[in-house]
Amino acid sequence: MKNPPGIDPSLTFHPLNIAVLTVSDTRNKDTDTSGACLADRAASAGHRIVEHCIVRDDVVAIREAVARWIASDEVDVILTTGGTGFSPRDMTPEAIKPLFSREMEGFSAVFHQVSFRTVGVSTLQSRAFAGQAGDTFIFCIPGSTGACRDAWDEVLALELDSRFRPCSLVGQIGRFRGVCA
Repeated sequence: MKNPPGIDPSLTFHPLNIAVLTVSDTRNKDTDTSGACLADRAASAGHRIVEHCIVRDDVVAIREAVARWIASDEVDVILTTGGTGFSPRDMTPEAIKPLFSREMEGFSAVFHQVSFRTVGVSTLQSRAFAGQAGDTFIFCIPGSTGACRDAWDEVLALELDSRFRPCSLVGQIGRFRGVCA
C-alpha cells in the first residue's frame, strides 16, 4: 500500500524566507490580524519572515511591493491577504497576476474546498489565487483572519514544508533545487 500524503519526519526541514503583504485601506499594524496570523503561523512553523507590511488597495502600490520582493534574492514566498473580493476597491488579482510567469490554479481549487467547510457558499465571494514569478511563489488569500487561518493550516503549512510527501513546492524554489525532491 502507498504511503498517505503527509510530513515525513525522516527528512530535513528547510526554512523559507517569506514576505507578508496586507492589502487594506483601513488596517494598520495594530488592527492587521490577518497579516499577523500568516506571519505568526509561518514563523511558528520555522520559516523566516523577511518583511511584513501593509499597502492600500491600489494596483500600483500592491504591484510595487510584490515586484520588489520578486526581485529580491531574500524572498522565496510572498503571502498576501486582502483585496481578493468583489468590492470596487479589491484589486489584488489585477495588480499581481500580470507579474506571474505561471498561475497555480490548484491553489484556488484547494483553498475553496477548505473554505467551503468553514464559510459555505460564501467562498464564491473570494478570488483567492496563486502563481509563480521567477523562482518566487505568491499566494493571495482573502482578508479575513479565518481565511488566512484556513489557508495556512490546511494548505500552506503542508505545501511549504520540505518534508511533505509525495512532494512540496520547496523543491521548485531555485536555492532548493536538487536538495528537496
